[in-house]
Amino acid sequence: MEINIKHIAKLAKLSIPEDKLAKFETEMQDMIKMVENLPEIPTGGAVIDENDTMELREDVVVPSSPRDEMIMNAPQTAAGCILIPKVVE
Repeated sequence: MEINIKHIAKLAKLSIPEDKLAKFETEMQDMIKMVENLPEIPTGGAVIDENDTMELREDVVVPSSPRDEMIMNAPQTAAGCILIPKVVE
């Protein structure tokens, strides 16, 4: 199976060095072979057990930490909000 790693990298907006292309192509081929060898799942019926109703829990509103206490512990605040350092350029 022919896999165009450069095209996949372009679609994913990734930069892959030329010396790593062969390695990535081999790894991608190995992953595809693994998926092709997965056993078939029967499609003739529901996989979910009909006897298990999976009842959801009730949503319960619970009080959270008071804002004043949280702001008291923050190193920097402004206008009632906690300031954090910029992590993305």
